[in-house]
Amino acid sequence: MRERPEILHVDLDAFFAAVEQRDKPSLRGRPVVVGGVGGRGVVATASYEARAFGVGSAMPTAEARRRCPHAAFLAGRFTAYRAASRTVMGLLHEVSPLVEAVSLDEAYVDLAPVAADLDVQTVRAVAERLRADVRAATGLTVSVGAATSKLVAKVASDLDKPDGLRVVAPGTEAATLAPLPVRRLPGIGPASEERLARRGVRTVGQLAALGVDDLVELLGQAHGTAVHAASRGLDDRPVVPEREAKSVSAEETYPTDLTDRRVMAEHVRRLADRVAARLVGHGVSGRTVTLKLRRYDFSTLTRSVTLPQPTDAVREIAAVAAQLLEGVDTSGGVRLLGVGVSGLTDFAQQDLFVDLAPDGVDVAEGLGLASTTSAPAAPVAASSPVAASSPAPAVRPVWRPGQDVVHAVHGPGWVWGAGLRRVTVRFEGPRTGPGPVRTFPDDDPDLAPAEPPVWEPVGDPP
Repeated sequence: MRERPEILHVDLDAFFAAVEQRDKPSLRGRPVVVGGVGGRGVVATASYEARAFGVGSAMPTAEARRRCPHAAFLAGRFTAYRAASRTVMGLLHEVSPLVEAVSLDEAYVDLAPVAADLDVQTVRAVAERLRADVRAATGLTVSVGAATSKLVAKVASDLDKPDGLRVVAPGTEAATLAPLPVRRLPGIGPASEERLARRGVRTVGQLAALGVDDLVELLGQAHGTAVHAASRGLDDRPVVPEREAKSVSAEETYPTDLTDRRVMAEHVRRLADRVAARLVGHGVSGRTVTLKLRRYDFSTLTRSVTLPQPTDAVREIAAVAAQLLEGVDTSGGVRLLGVGVSGLTDFAQQDLFVDLAPDGVDVAEGLGLASTTSAPAAPVAASSPVAASSPAPAVRPVWRPGQDVVHAVHGPGWVWGAGLRRVTVRFEGPRTGPGPVRTFPDDDPDLAPAEPPVWEPVGDPP
C-alpha cells in the first residue's frame, strides 16, 4: 500500500453509447443500446438512460428490447471508438508517463513520477483538470477514482458515476469500501455472492469482519485469501505501462454440478457472449478458442481450436466452444465452465456485431423499429430451365443501424433503420442540431458508406 492517493483509475462513462450520443444529436438524452442488433446479439454498452430500465452490458439484445423497447439499438462503429480512445490515452500520457490501458475506455495512471508531494487536494486538482481536458478534446465525460491502490481507485471511480470524481484519502480505504455490496469487489461473481449471502455477508464491511480461514473455507485457498485482502483495500499491484493482454476469458463455478448437456451448452454460449464483448471492449480479436471444464471430481480439462483468421464474433466463438464441449466427457457432472480466446491481435472485423443476426435474416432494426424481413424464396430445382439460364441475383447492400453514410444530395448522416429494400437516414452530425429523416431505396446509387465524423474541439462541447 502507498502512503499517498497517487493512483488514478480513469473510466469513460458508457463509452460506446456516449460516442453515439455525441455524434448523433437526436439521441442525446435518449436511451441508446450498442451491440448486436440481431436475435442472438448481446449488449456491449447501454447509455445511462437505458440503464434506468435495467439494460446492462452482456445482456441479450432481445431482453434489452423487452425492457426498453423505445431505445435506439445500434450496431457498433469501432473506428469512432478507437479514435476517441486514442485521444483520451494521449491526454493521460501528458499527465504521467506511467499509464496502464486496461481497455479502450479504461486506464490506470500513476502520478508518482509527477510530483514528490501529492496530497488529496493536489490529486483532486490534477484529476479535475484531466476530466476537463477529456471533455474539451472529445466531447465525452470521464469518471476518475484516486486512491493508494489500484483496487480502491477502481472502486472509487464508480461511486459518483457518471462524470464523477472520488479521491479516497489514505487511511480511509476500509471505511470507504465497508458499506458497499460485496459485488463491488473485483473477483466476486454471482456464485461467490450467493455463498457469502448464505452466511449473511452482503456488504464489504461484513466481508472484512470474517477471518481469512472462514473465507478460504467458503471460496477456496487462492480466492479466499485474495478476497480477504481486497475487503480491507489492500492491493500492492503496480501500474504497468504498455500492458498487453495475452488472452480474454470468462468462467463460472456453479453452486451445484451441471449434469444436463443442454444446460451446459447454454452456459457456454453465455460465456462466449461475455468473451466477445470483452474482446470488442479491448479492441482486439483472437485466433485460438479454448474451453475449460472442471468435472465433479475436480479434474480440469482444456480443449482448444485455432482458427484461420482472428475473430471477435460471438457466433464464431460460441460455435467453436460448443463443438469443443461435444467432444468432452461430462458424465458425472461439471462444476466449472470457461471460455477463452488467445492469440490476440489488433485486427477487428469491419462488420462489428453484424454476425450476431440469425442465419438467413437481414439486419433491419433501428431506433426501436421492428425487424422486417421478407420470407426466403422457394428453392429452384437444379433441372429447371430457369435455374440454368437465370443470372445470379444482384447482391443488395446491407445497412446497419447507426452506420455512417453520405448522400450525394443531402450530405452526411447515419442509418436510422433498414428493411423491405428501404433504408432510412437521419442527416445530422456532432455539431448540428437534430436533423431531418429521409427514406431511400436500399440500392440508391447516391447513398454510400462513410467514415465517422471527426470531432472538432471548437467552442463548448455539447
